[in-house]
Amino acid sequence: MRESKLEILINEMQKLSAALDRIAGPAPAENDWNKAECFVWAPVTRHLQPVTKPNRIDLSLITGVDHVRDILFDNTLRFAEGFPANNVLLWGARGMGKSSLVKAVHAKVARDGGSGLKLVEVHREDIASLPALMDILRQADMPVIVFCDDLSFDHDDTSYKSLKAVLDGGVEGRPENVVLYATSNRRHLLPRDMMENEQSTAINPSEAVEEKVSLSDRFGLWLGFYKCSQDDYLAMVDGYARYFRLPVEPASLHAEALEWATTRGSRSGRVAWQFIQDLAGRLRRQLDATA
Repeated sequence: MRESKLEILINEMQKLSAALDRIAGPAPAENDWNKAECFVWAPVTRHLQPVTKPNRIDLSLITGVDHVRDILFDNTLRFAEGFPANNVLLWGARGMGKSSLVKAVHAKVARDGGSGLKLVEVHREDIASLPALMDILRQADMPVIVFCDDLSFDHDDTSYKSLKAVLDGGVEGRPENVVLYATSNRRHLLPRDMMENEQSTAINPSEAVEEKVSLSDRFGLWLGFYKCSQDDYLAMVDGYARYFRLPVEPASLHAEALEWATTRGSRSGRVAWQFIQDLAGRLRRQLDATA
């Protein structure tokens, strides 16, 4: 009788174990740095998902931002070579190539330098998991850029504290093989009304807002992006047309590009790229530099 109860207990425990395994899901796969140059951080499984075909363009196609391009490239190259480098905040006008520049610079440095430089993208909603990611990256034997695109914080959002802790380094310090690059439309990463509200409701307004405003100060480099002129916009269009060998006369190309910008109500690198995609489609041409 006792043996029968014991067998029942064992069976029930096995069923419970199987149920827990189903709930937990499969064990996280081992991170393999050799699978790709770029990865996306998946905090639930503590896994770096390889991106075999990154969405990026050649660095030579990014024009109109030459000064900040050169600064970012130099900072990245020094980091990849094992020398001191800064965390970088790329801020400013929409559509001026902030995220494209980060990915293009990484691609060129990774391929030309032979350092094995990797890029790990962290989604905005996963900022709170940065400390866990740092634990993994600390064990990597190559330099890693942690990249967060379109970074900003809204009311009652406390995840900025995780980012601040990583930028400061905490007790352990930021891993020597890691730098953080972030893009944002806001220089201080916070909406103005949020900062003003903090000041108006606090006993000591300056101290209340200081912790949040000072977040951007943790980035050693601030690279500003501004709305482009008509000449810069047309230079972007010309660069794309040459690179992809689109058979259009310059005068016609410029006229169409300006009309396209007028319908969009703005001029930017993004608008120039959207025009080129439309033009290539109408010409029945693939956007392939070797075509």
